[in-house]
This record gives sequence, C-alpha cells and structure tokens, in this order.
Amino acid sequence: MSLKEFTKELNGKTRVEGELIKSVFYSLLVSFGLFAILYFLKLKTIEGFIPKYGFFIFFAILSYAIILPSIRQVRAYKNFPCMSGMMIGMTTGMIAGFLPGFFIGATNGMFFGSFIGMGIGIFMGVWNGKCCGIMGIMEGLIAGFMGGLMGAMTSVMMLNDNLKLAGVSLFVISSVIVFALNYMTYNEMKEFPSERTEDYTIIIFLSIVLTALTIWFMVYGPRSVLFG
Repeated sequence: MSLKEFTKELNGKTRVEGELIKSVFYSLLVSFGLFAILYFLKLKTIEGFIPKYGFFIFFAILSYAIILPSIRQVRAYKNFPCMSGMMIGMTTGMIAGFLPGFFIGATNGMFFGSFIGMGIGIFMGVWNGKCCGIMGIMEGLIAGFMGGLMGAMTSVMMLNDNLKLAGVSLFVISSVIVFALNYMTYNEMKEFPSERTEDYTIIIFLSIVLTALTIWFMVYGPRSVLFG
C-alpha cells in the first residue's frame, strides 16, 4: 500500500516527493543543454568524438540525473533515524561512486576512473549520510570509496567484452536501487512534514559542475597506458 502511496506522491504537490521527477527533468535539461553548447562550440571538431565518447557521456549525464534528486529529498527532512541514515549514506555513496567511475574508467582507465568516482561518491555519500550523524557519514565515505574503485575496475575488465551492454545493464540496476532509496526515504518519513523547502538551485548547480567535469576529464584529462 505504501508503494502505491509513494507513486501517487510522485505526482503530488504537497511533499518533496512530488518534486523528484521534476528534479530529474531539470538535471537532464541543464546537463544536455550544456553538452549541446560545448559540442557546437568545441567538441564537434574532435575527430571521432561521438563514437568514442558519446555513449559514455550520455549515460554519465543520466546517472547524475537519477542520483541528484535524492539529495534534495534527504535535505527536505534533515534528520533521520540511525539505520535509515546509514542506508541513505551507503546507497548514495555506492551508486554515485560506481557509475561515474565506470563510465570515466571506460575512457580514461582504472586509476583516473577510480579517482573521479571516489571523489564524487564520497562527496555525495557523506553529504546525504550526515542526516544521521557520524555513522551515516562513515557509511557514505566507505561506500563512495569502494564504489569508485569497483566501477572503474569493472569497466576496464570489460573493455573487450560487451562493455556498452554492461553499462546499460548497470545503469538500469542502479536506477532501480535509487528508486528503492527514494521509496525507503518516503516510507520512513511519510508521517513527518518536510523541514526545509527549496528550489532547484542545488540540482542545477551540481548538474552543471558534474557534467562539465565529466566531459572535460573524458576528453582532455589524463589517461592510463591502456588508452595511449
């Protein structure tokens, strides 16, 4: 029953869950808009840009769009019970580390994919996990650390074995996990009102920063010896 209530709230106007789909839309709109601007200004002059980088940039942008709305949802409630906050920190850190690590690792190698994946995963995991104090922060830190390493390692290990198909599959699975996180957050806090109301500034700002960082690093960043 609560799952049906959650799906109804996704189209509602009274709770933060009603803003989740809009947050995804704004993230995609801003990120793809930035990508289009960069492409026509500079990136289209790079030989073989779309075949080499297009797939991975596309799914990196989709990844940020499904991850970022959870930050707004968690911020709306501020404080969570310990176990819920730990799960929020762990899930956010793992997915936010794994997906960027995977897609950047596929173009730049394991070391650099791990470096960026860990940075993003730890940042988002700690930010979301702090809703329950030090234990949530630790979970976000640990999950971001492991997620970034595992994502980059997986992509490098699959360079010659259906890498793009694996990327699609991993994105779909991660999307289901993030949806479950959004549902869990709602289920834990549905009896409580939102403590903070805000606009889409954080979603837009982080989408721009993460998209720009990802594109720059994939195209112009350092690479391991596997990529020449």
